[in-house]
Amino acid sequence: MKTVELEHDYAVPAERLWALVTDYDALEVVMAGIVSFDGLPEGRTKTGQSFDLMVSLFGKLPPQPYHMEVVLCDDDAMVLRSSEKGAGVKSWEHCLTVTPTVQGSRLTDRIEIDAGWMTPIFARWAKFLYRARHKPRLRILGLDK
Repeated sequence: MKTVELEHDYAVPAERLWALVTDYDALEVVMAGIVSFDGLPEGRTKTGQSFDLMVSLFGKLPPQPYHMEVVLCDDDAMVLRSSEKGAGVKSWEHCLTVTPTVQGSRLTDRIEIDAGWMTPIFARWAKFLYRARHKPRLRILGLDK
């Protein structure tokens, strides 16, 4: 098991950032060109959601089955926990939190990954993946000027 943690700051109120990071349509936008999804739900994340989808890396690799469960989506605490597996991953436990800061808000992603002997490779992938979401989010929030 390997843990990856990243933080990104945004000059917007925490509630605005939370609304963005819990929206499936926004997820598709921030992942465009990196991961494509087939079967992603519409709307916002909700506690108890469980779904199977197909994911394709860079739109070039063959789609792979992936399963995701939303363990917790707490709008008041701005905490999202998901349990995921598939595409070579035994376990991908993601905890996303949004907290207010003096300048706006901070998004923290903490991912615990178990992919057997490939865990270090998937940990590097997680760092790349979650960093790559930052610039598109800035653009969506109108902060990329």
